[in-house]
Amino acid sequence: MARDAKYDMSQARLDELKEELLYVQTVREKEVAEQLKEARSFGDLSENSEYEEAKTEQGKLYSRKAELLDLIENANLVEATTDTTKVGMGSKITVQEVEIKSKKKIRIGDPETYQIVGSQEAEPGRNRISDASPFGKALVGRAVGDKVEVDAPGGKILFEILEIGLVD
Repeated sequence: MARDAKYDMSQARLDELKEELLYVQTVREKEVAEQLKEARSFGDLSENSEYEEAKTEQGKLYSRKAELLDLIENANLVEATTDTTKVGMGSKITVQEVEIKSKKKIRIGDPETYQIVGSQEAEPGRNRISDASPFGKALVGRAVGDKVEVDAPGGKILFEILEIGLVD
């Protein structure tokens, strides 16, 4: 079955996924098989809660294994940018919300720093945002001083890019 979808990610993320797949295929599959074997030994499977739990765990494991295989097979490796003049994959950017009143720019709140990453590496709680997210899409390709408008659940928010750097 051919797929058109690709998952942008770094080599480090691809390596993490391969490591997890190896763990699932070697350690977890054996553990779940042992759980099933033990649960079957308890007798009548129709009223065996341990067996049901082991089958549920097996289903989750096979689902995760299929997901990992899909991610690995459809990985699109993206190199981190080395350009600090424009926002790109791997950029570390500092932005601040702004408001324009009577043609005057007013900065609101404190500046915030984010890193642009692939969709499989996004962790919004750690300020790692996907290049495919509305915020990420608005930022990619922009430069210091640019203002970007982002659609948020509460309405449109205007940000100014204060700084573009590289991740340490």
